[in-house]
Amino acid sequence: MKDIFLIRHGRQCSKLCNVDVSLDESGRKQAKLAGKRLISYQLEKLYCSQLIRAKETAEIIGHCVNLPVEEVADIEEIHFGGFTGKTDEQIRTEYAEFRKERAAHKEDLPYPEGGECGCDVARRVMPKIKQICQREENRVAIVTHGGVIRSVCADILHTGQENKLKFGIDLENTSFTHLIYDEDRDFFILERFNDFAHLESHPELLRKNWKTSLERNG
Repeated sequence: MKDIFLIRHGRQCSKLCNVDVSLDESGRKQAKLAGKRLISYQLEKLYCSQLIRAKETAEIIGHCVNLPVEEVADIEEIHFGGFTGKTDEQIRTEYAEFRKERAAHKEDLPYPEGGECGCDVARRVMPKIKQICQREENRVAIVTHGGVIRSVCADILHTGQENKLKFGIDLENTSFTHLIYDEDRDFFILERFNDFAHLESHPELLRKNWKTSLERNG
């Protein structure tokens, strides 16, 4: 059995959709809290996506747990297509019909104007996770992104990707999603999802106090 901890990156310094920017001060605080919690987890390896916010989160965690960080290609956030670089208000206004269709959870819709769907994400991310599972380390953490974590969970549970947004409204920054990989039977178990216990005494660090959820607020 191998333990894989998928960690969402810390809060970024921009509210624009999926721009490649650094963490803000709250994001750095979230990462430090996550890192302190992970000290007792006896991690053997630490990976991250190649986007800045994931790399910075991993570097802060790595300092806490005394591990170097290895970047992994193809585990970056879902491509949001036309949403990219826009505000929530712009998205609500310009893509109202798409958002209505997505909210019905009936199809795995790709984001408009060249974006990805959940299946696209699973196809590029799952082979990378499987490769990591084939390595010698038994307890690893991967700093990645909310859309990736949702698609991975939908894939390993064999539920349609149209259901990925039903896994929690707010996937908290630096939350832990714990997967167990059974090597003998070659399958994953979802042990924990969106565990943000290290943030619970810091309500100002929760997403509801920073960014309005498009899923919750139509």
